[in-house]
Amino acid sequence: MTADAAAEVAADQVGELRQYEILVGGMTCAACAARVERRLNKLDAVQATVNYATERARVLCRDGVDPRTLVEQVERAGYTARRIDDVAAAGDDDSDHERRVADLRRRLAVAAVLAVPICDMSLALSLFGELRFPGWQWVLLVLAAPVVAWCALPFHRAALAGARHGAASMDTLVSVGILAASVWSLWVMIADRDVTPGLGQGLSVLSGSDHALYLDVAAGVTTFLLAGRYFEARAKRSAGSALRALLAMGAKDVEVLRDGEVRRIPVSQLEVGDTFTLRPGEIVATDAVVIDGSSALDLSMVTGEPVPQEVVPGTAVVGGAVNSGGRLVLRATRVGADTQLARMARLVQRAQEGKAGAQRLADRVAGVFVPAVLALAVLTLIGWLLTGHPVGLAVTAAVSVLVVACPCALGLATPTAVLVGTGRGAQLGVFIKGPHALEATRAVDTIVLDKTGTLTEGRMRLVDVRTAPGVTRSRLLAMAGAVEAASEHPIAAAVTTAATAELGTLPAVTEFAAQPGLGAHGLVDGERVVVGRAKQFAEHGLRVPEDMEAARDELETRGVTVVLVGWGDAAQGLLAVADTLRSTSVAAVAALRRLGLHPVLVTGDNARTAATVAAEVGIDDVVAEALPEGKVEVIRKLQEQGRSVAVVGDGVNDAAALAAADLGMAVGDGTDAAIEAADIVLGREDLLVVADAVELARRTHRTIRGNLWWAFGYNTAALPLAVVGLVSPLIAAAAMALSSVFVVSHSLRLRHFRPTAGGTL
Repeated sequence: MTADAAAEVAADQVGELRQYEILVGGMTCAACAARVERRLNKLDAVQATVNYATERARVLCRDGVDPRTLVEQVERAGYTARRIDDVAAAGDDDSDHERRVADLRRRLAVAAVLAVPICDMSLALSLFGELRFPGWQWVLLVLAAPVVAWCALPFHRAALAGARHGAASMDTLVSVGILAASVWSLWVMIADRDVTPGLGQGLSVLSGSDHALYLDVAAGVTTFLLAGRYFEARAKRSAGSALRALLAMGAKDVEVLRDGEVRRIPVSQLEVGDTFTLRPGEIVATDAVVIDGSSALDLSMVTGEPVPQEVVPGTAVVGGAVNSGGRLVLRATRVGADTQLARMARLVQRAQEGKAGAQRLADRVAGVFVPAVLALAVLTLIGWLLTGHPVGLAVTAAVSVLVVACPCALGLATPTAVLVGTGRGAQLGVFIKGPHALEATRAVDTIVLDKTGTLTEGRMRLVDVRTAPGVTRSRLLAMAGAVEAASEHPIAAAVTTAATAELGTLPAVTEFAAQPGLGAHGLVDGERVVVGRAKQFAEHGLRVPEDMEAARDELETRGVTVVLVGWGDAAQGLLAVADTLRSTSVAAVAALRRLGLHPVLVTGDNARTAATVAAEVGIDDVVAEALPEGKVEVIRKLQEQGRSVAVVGDGVNDAAALAAADLGMAVGDGTDAAIEAADIVLGREDLLVVADAVELARRTHRTIRGNLWWAFGYNTAALPLAVVGLVSPLIAAAAMALSSVFVVSHSLRLRHFRPTAGGTL
């Protein structure tokens, strides 16, 4: 976990910071995003991140900062802004996006219809002078005027807005280039009747003429750039389709039982504790527990799990699952923003708003790139004139520099890949919190695994009970069950379930306290009852008789977990619980090895049980009887050896280890502390999904690197060619548009990612 992320989590937990999401309209390149980000970060106690691909600003600020001030700052920078209050509202900008796409489509259609005859006419008149008729240049002007004035209006409008605020963007380059070609052509037409068709650089220009028109350049550049922006907008919408699908996954209404009546209400009116029904084929409205009926739920859209889950009374279910079997009656346990679906959607959205280190560098480059290109275009114009070339040729070279250098691909390289990769991950039950997780995954070479709930099912059962002389089985179960009923540990749940099933009602416990990794203790029927490991007994001054130690050693050789139960001055018995190895654990460990990860088993269980489980799944390195702080120490030692460490966990006792690791992975239904501390959240309890997560994260990171190499390489190669006149404005416009489309299309390939390491999906 990164230091910044850890500080952010800590600040959120103590309530020092507030977070706002702002939808920013009018950004056309990475330079725009960088400008908005700088504007917001100039405010006191404000930390902002602006994402060009998602068109959103994520702002962390002190409680005293008025969110209206944030919106005003964005508007003063020349852009539109509105605050988004929750994840659901984040999907409400679809209509705005559709209007922008429709407007681009109309302008592109008009530009294409007019640009084709302009270019064809320029070509014919350039090749065959006898075809030139009186006033042909004015015909070209009439055809080009709507393209330059109306079709290119978004470029001019954005450039003017930037100029009013003393800033330059991609639109500045495009607008200046189009207007330069148009104004030059109009000047030639007015000042000199002996004009010739331009045809881009033009046959007449190549012969050294100063009388060439560039109306075809203005029309062609506008058409190419509108086409690039249109396809880019459509591709960006496709890139975010996974998050929109996640947001739209829930049910719209639900049939509830209130006051003895059955009524159908919107899901937004559902409250915790409401009882509602679920028919075959319907979507579970919210997180709930089954209170009547049995069925099979399809969780593939929520967790990526392809096999339907059988549910019976007492089974917890998540909102968004589809009922593929019988009728169920459920009780709502979490609603609205507290549901697992909403939490996962927030994780995806937060990830898509983050920035990788490479993208931050690209944004800094883009922020100074536009002014640098404007200066380079002026120098190119002056250089060509000083070397004795015609004005027309100098203008052509300068326009080519302006158009070819637009830094769109730089701004799209990382966010589009993150957008698609995290969205695809959500479909597979892998929730990547941000670009820093992608970077960490690339370097990870060691993975630390817990035993209970990770390699094993985590559903322990009581398999044996041993008592001291004079202590009955019922008495031992009652005392132990009372203490363990207050704990959330899987072993405690097994003891409590068995005790309740055998005895019914358990005694009450007071002064309960849990010691992570050691056990728990509390006051039951006037006795201080201690349940856990021998170390805890020593701390409470309780002795463990030799016969009890022998019984514990004998049971542990069978691979079970043994807990001691004591009160008074000694251990009064012991309980043996056993867990079942997950059916996929052996294959998952093998898949992790194929990915180059060295597995290490670190567990709080005894050495014999840990060694037995490790041998079954194929793990060589085992650290047993590790307390939560001991797990952190293991991670530190591995890191000191030069290893990059990933940790998989799900409980409160895993939160410290997840935070200390280079990459933390938490099971989605784990504790809030574990999920907050993790970098990747796994939607289901299956170790194979860990391998899937690593493979997806690495594939996404490779895509980002490929995009950045292309974006930097394109501009590095194209600019010198434009300066020396080897790239015409038309080719420059086409190349610039295609570079952006290439980056987005390359990222969209992640939509078809299918994991091969785990092989489960």
